[in-house]
Amino acid sequence: MDSSGSQTNYMGWRIDYANPRGEPGFVGPDSVHWRIYKNPVALGIGGVAAVLLEFADPRIRSGVWDHSTYKADPVGRSRRTAIAAMVGAYGPQSAARRVIAGVNKLHAKVTGSTPAGEPYRALDPELLDWVSATAVYGFLTAYDRFVAPVSAADRRRYFAESGPVARLYGVQNVLASEADFEAMMHRLAPRFEAHPIVDEFLTIVKTGKGQARGLGFFYRAMARAAVSIVPAAVRAKLQLGPEYDLSAIDRALVRAAAALAERFPAKDSPATQAPLRFGLPANFLYLSRRRQEALLARASAPAATATEPG
Repeated sequence: MDSSGSQTNYMGWRIDYANPRGEPGFVGPDSVHWRIYKNPVALGIGGVAAVLLEFADPRIRSGVWDHSTYKADPVGRSRRTAIAAMVGAYGPQSAARRVIAGVNKLHAKVTGSTPAGEPYRALDPELLDWVSATAVYGFLTAYDRFVAPVSAADRRRYFAESGPVARLYGVQNVLASEADFEAMMHRLAPRFEAHPIVDEFLTIVKTGKGQARGLGFFYRAMARAAVSIVPAAVRAKLQLGPEYDLSAIDRALVRAAAALAERFPAKDSPATQAPLRFGLPANFLYLSRRRQEALLARASAPAATATEPG
């Protein structure tokens, strides 16, 4: 649940989600992405689940742990990752392209070997595909499970919307459905393994290292919620036992926090700034669906959806 400032500054560069007026994003106000990404609780749970799925593969786990600042600065690292997601959803295309190009440039330098001696590089197409797939799966599943059900039609839209940004990152196998995710997961499953780094990562999440004190009960609930949406076969491979089972209290706490986030927008967040680019009110995403449709019809903004295929 990052502050808005953490979502508008990237490596010293301020991202302006409200300008240039009328510039399209890769998705727009009527997208499923805008609806899902506005909820920081869903993003937090989905993001942790995505990392767990990624860390099951020793190549990604070594690449992240050996070449990032996560151990020393988990909050800062998480915020930078969140910005990349936010700018792809809410930012104008020019800003999204700039941030993604920067991320790709950094990833081009990430190479090494796992403890078992297997070489890896961050721009390996297989790894790019899996990292993208875990994020797409994690955010959708977390929102569906803890915020509000996502219809079959909206799930199809969500996967389709993910394509342009994923391709900018170099993803070759873009998911079209949850069946695609499961097929990719089963193809990689023989590589998956438990490792102490997974436990170390979850300890950082559970303790809220670098974040506000006194909220340990909430961080623990978030960690368990994330583990609960990791497919059972991967959870078993990672040896995440009953200590990570989601209790009724955990579920109620997470859902209550998510419900509050659905109703009360964070000031100056991407979700409240991006609508201004299309002549819509800042609270657009927090209005009823009927009111949103009326405002979109009134605005008649042709730039409300992406005009480029990526």
